[in-house]
Amino acid sequence: MASLGLGGLLATTLLAGATICFTSGCSTIGYYAQSATGHLNLVQAARPVPQWLADPATPPALKARLELSQRIRDFAVAELGEPDNASYRRYADLKRSAAVWNVVAAPELSLELKTWCFAVVGCVGYRGYYDRADAEAFAAGLASEKLDLSVYPVPAYSTLGKLPGADWLADPLLNTFIDYPEGELARLIFHELAHQVAFAAGDTLFNESFASAVEKIGVERWLGRPENAPARLAYERAGARRDDFRELTDRYRGEFVALYRSDASEAAKREGKAALLARLRADYAALKAGRWGGYAGYDRWFAEANNASFGVLASYTALVPAFERLFEREGRDFARFYAEVRRLAALPPAERRAALAP
Repeated sequence: MASLGLGGLLATTLLAGATICFTSGCSTIGYYAQSATGHLNLVQAARPVPQWLADPATPPALKARLELSQRIRDFAVAELGEPDNASYRRYADLKRSAAVWNVVAAPELSLELKTWCFAVVGCVGYRGYYDRADAEAFAAGLASEKLDLSVYPVPAYSTLGKLPGADWLADPLLNTFIDYPEGELARLIFHELAHQVAFAAGDTLFNESFASAVEKIGVERWLGRPENAPARLAYERAGARRDDFRELTDRYRGEFVALYRSDASEAAKREGKAALLARLRADYAALKAGRWGGYAGYDRWFAEANNASFGVLASYTALVPAFERLFEREGRDFARFYAEVRRLAALPPAERRAALAP
């Protein structure tokens, strides 16, 4: 689901450079090297937005999108209290369709994602590659483990604002998302900047749910301005489809969890899994042909749906309501909200979850 703007975060491995793997599940030095090289190539391709705007060779449509991105970026600082730094003040055309490709895996009869551990970011449920062929080769290498696998494109990621040095190392705007509809572009920028506000090492669910909550609140404010009324209508239509998608997948996720936790034999669970996937796809086809009027943007997700893709969804949205409640408790004040989230991020995982409970 590229439309979610999934935060990769993997490029913080650049900080680890030649770090020796510190757990048995840690990746190899070669993986760190491709992360570092890939990110350096990405940021070296970027130029400051003012240079693109002043260049007569820049297409007018791209100039308009870059100007919009900077208005969104300024809003993120002034209205959402997000970091005022060089992130998303530069632009690069990568000549490819994604910033990275993530590989996720889950057991045949479970939705629990396989994790890999890295310096700085801790343990996460994915591995990211700057070359699609490398991602697919890694996934193929996992085939012997009888895992459900998913390789999906990621349009942007965050380096958490932790990379040292000059502004050119900051996260840039990319061709992979610059043409998103206005509301989608805003939500992506708000989401990725939120990763710079607070980060709990090894807790993907906490990190992504927090960033998703910030993006949701931020977009509501951005599109609530009178001048953004046309963009708001388009965003609401897309949002209605996202809500339908989440309702459908949440319902089936519950059925998969119940099946896998049942006392049925493995053979019966496999049969049940196949039946659930078939029913899921039939329900999606009916939704697409009916209320969605033929909209096909989710076709790939449903065609490739498996335990791994369901596991990714849970990692990104499950705690969003908890963060929304926290925002309300802090008086809808971003400074207070962020301070509390940073406090929670420093707690042990169990205490963190307990503090977010209703």
